[in-house]
Amino acid sequence: MTKTAVIFPGQGAQSVGMGKDIYDASGRAREIYAQGSEVLGFDIAALCFEGPAEKLERTDIQQPAIFVTSVAIWEAFLDAGADRNRFTHMGGLSLGEYTALYAAGAISFREAVEVVRRRGELMQAAAVASPSGMVSLVGADAEKARTVCEEAAQGEVLGEANFNCPGQIVIAGSKSACERAVVAAEGVGCRAIPLAVAGAFHSPFMHSAAEGLSVVLAGATFETPRAQVISNVDAHYHGDADSIRSTLCRQVTQPVLWEKCVGAMLADGVSDFVEIGPGRVLTGLMRKIDRKQSITNISKAESLSSGAATAAS
Repeated sequence: MTKTAVIFPGQGAQSVGMGKDIYDASGRAREIYAQGSEVLGFDIAALCFEGPAEKLERTDIQQPAIFVTSVAIWEAFLDAGADRNRFTHMGGLSLGEYTALYAAGAISFREAVEVVRRRGELMQAAAVASPSGMVSLVGADAEKARTVCEEAAQGEVLGEANFNCPGQIVIAGSKSACERAVVAAEGVGCRAIPLAVAGAFHSPFMHSAAEGLSVVLAGATFETPRAQVISNVDAHYHGDADSIRSTLCRQVTQPVLWEKCVGAMLADGVSDFVEIGPGRVLTGLMRKIDRKQSITNISKAESLSSGAATAAS
């Protein structure tokens, strides 16, 4: 039997207008946006469709917006004829891991929206409390990234935060250390791109967010996933409710091992991937991880029916 994985994007996939054509085409998507707005207490559809961009880019807004949009596209995809039982594996980049857990039946939509909303608020608060940032190192491997961090830290916090794909590692730390990293990257032959984010996500700067999130997760109901859902922090599959809570809490302060996650699913026999959510971020990363790998992107209304047919074949 062919093993197929569905993967969901994380923060940074947002854009004004995301999900609008799906909303117009699918009654099920409209239901999801309505439920999300009810939980959040504001019109999440209007914010996704109309912006403004500066509000949509705030961590505390961006996270529930991407989550609700990804779920709306997923549910519209199923409504178009895709068989959820065909997806043996699921995963997501950072925030996208929550969407994967929802899709695998590990948490209800309403509870997931609440958790994601609080996660965004806690991460935003942690970022505001301590000036910090992130820098993408293009052309870097693990050794080069480590060298940049060692040279630029100078007693401050700076370390790897995202191992996205070959040649792309994101580091995170204090503002001044990140500034020094841009210079240090030139010395190892890398191109450094400072990222427009609120703070140093997936780093020790998020310790207060992790503490707050542990309380939130303790109050949420989780069940063992119906599919294999891979964890960003260790590229292992999630287990029972307690292990899910523990791993999601660690995810906030530890590096995202996305390249390893994809590698683990490939090693487990996955031969087809479907990206569900706004944009094509994970499709782009897959091309760099394994250019020959089959991946279908479902982010627009016109891809719903054809994608569902492909996933069913």
